[in-house]
Parts: sequence; structure tokens; C-alpha cells
Amino acid sequence: MKTDDLIRALTADSGHELPINRIIAMRLVPGVILAVCVYSAVLGLRPHLLTAIESDLRVFFKIGLMVLLVCLVAPLALRLARPGSKWRGAALSLTCVPVLLLAAAGIELFTFPPGDWGSRLMGHNALICVMSIPLLAFGPLAALLWGMRDGAPAQPALAGAVAGLFAGAIGAALYATHCPDDSPLFVVTWYVLGMAIVTAAGSVIGARLLRW
Repeated sequence: MKTDDLIRALTADSGHELPINRIIAMRLVPGVILAVCVYSAVLGLRPHLLTAIESDLRVFFKIGLMVLLVCLVAPLALRLARPGSKWRGAALSLTCVPVLLLAAAGIELFTFPPGDWGSRLMGHNALICVMSIPLLAFGPLAALLWGMRDGAPAQPALAGAVAGLFAGAIGAALYATHCPDDSPLFVVTWYVLGMAIVTAAGSVIGARLLRW
């Protein structure tokens, strides 16, 4: 059976006639709404956020980089939801995010004396950061995995990991508007750890939930 025939057969079996991209988008909406509600109830916007963005480029960079990651992971997740889709180009585009983050961390190390590196890396809310990102990512992760089930991913563990990365990036983008720690050293350590936890969880869950 050809790949296109297989996709049509799996779509028919799922009972849905809508394109998988639309199904995923529709199911993501309540997941993102849940994340925003949790964010509003538990965290909330950082005081004087706009002033901080205008006065400190690192704040804009931190938030912008997380939003960029969301935008880059989304098409990769959609492609992995369908068997036979070409996804490596979309995966390659993600490399710009770690490159930018590592470059910013390098500038921070070069700009400030070694005695300041530890305090900038640890910040004031490392534990809160690591806990908040998975908490905020829970709704989007559940929604995306639910939607992906109708697409029959050919690589369930990989698709689940990308779903986790996408959800983690949403959680990180939301948390970035609350977090008072702006150092790239903090971001490259604790934001990445928080997203890694969600990515690993997505891979484990996806390997079972998305199997067909």
C-alpha cells in the first residue's frame, strides 16, 4: 500500500474528515486556554513588563526567543503527525534557537566577571522556573497528543517528543513574561531544563499513545 493510500485509510478509520492540521489546531485551543488560565491564576505578568522590555534587551530577547521556538516547532509537529511527511528541513530550522541562546550566554560570560557568573546562572527563581514550565505545558501537551492520534505518526516517540517541546516552549514563553531573571545563563540552564522535562514526558507518552 502506498503512503497516500495508507494515510487515507488511517484517516477514514479515525472517523474524522477534517485535515489533520485543522483537527490539531482545534484541539490545541482549549489546551492553550488552560495554560493561560493557570498562568493568570498562579503567576501573572511581571510588574512593569513593558518598561523592562524597553530598558533591557535581554528581556525582549528572552521572550522573543521562546516565541520563536513555538513558531518553529509548530510546523515540525504538524508534519510528524502524518506518516510520510518530510520533516527534517523543519527540524533543521530549530538549530537557530540554541545557536542564538548560546551566543547570548557567551556574550554574558564575556561581559561580566567570573565572580558574577554563578549568581546570574542561579537567579532568584530557578526552582519555580523548572516547576512552572511543565505546569503551564500540561494543557497544550495533552491537547496536541490528542490531536496527533488522528494523524497516525510514523515515529510515535519522536512525534511525542516534538509535542513535548512545543508544549514546553509555550510554557516557557508564558513564564518568560513573569520571570524576573533575565540572564541568558539562567535561560540556557533552567528554561532548557524545564522544556527538556516536558519533551521527555512527551516522548514517553507518545511512544505508547501514538502507536498504531
